[in-house]
Amino acid sequence: MSLDNETKETLKKIPLLKEKGGPRDGDEAWEKRLKEEYAALIQYVKMTKENDSTWFSITSNKSGTKWSGKCWYIHNLLKYEFKVEFEIPVTYPTTAPEFKINELTGKTAKMYHDGRICQTIHFHPLWSRNVPHFGIAHALALGLSPWLASEVPDLVSKNLIQPKESESSNNTTTSTQQ
Repeated sequence: MSLDNETKETLKKIPLLKEKGGPRDGDEAWEKRLKEEYAALIQYVKMTKENDSTWFSITSNKSGTKWSGKCWYIHNLLKYEFKVEFEIPVTYPTTAPEFKINELTGKTAKMYHDGRICQTIHFHPLWSRNVPHFGIAHALALGLSPWLASEVPDLVSKNLIQPKESESSNNTTTSTQQ
């Protein structure tokens, strides 16, 4: 996976992680790792807000092992929004998280039958070379974001997805001409 200059600049601004603990390595090791994860995520979200390029919103369960939220992609000035979820693998951080977007299941070849997006060719080799330094923020920036950038325009061109309804189009108003 070769990275363009913008992606390299983004990557430089997301803190690299040091803790090697995963969910099965005991509470203390996982809590240390999770603190680093949250710090990197906060930095990444702050950066996207500063650049007016926010594209996701996620929350986790109390243990930090299950995450869900929304991600979106703007194409031709229209917003395409999806529910996204992922679990932290038991072998994390050696194994990258796999994102699921159930509403796109069966609409693209770059997705498994259970709704997980395919990242094996491009992202997983990059992840494996950067264990334990990459975390959730890196997976979002280098895995999910490029996948959306590749797949959403293709799905739109095939008329397989529709943009999110804008707030104003949901409000019907009647006007009369005089």
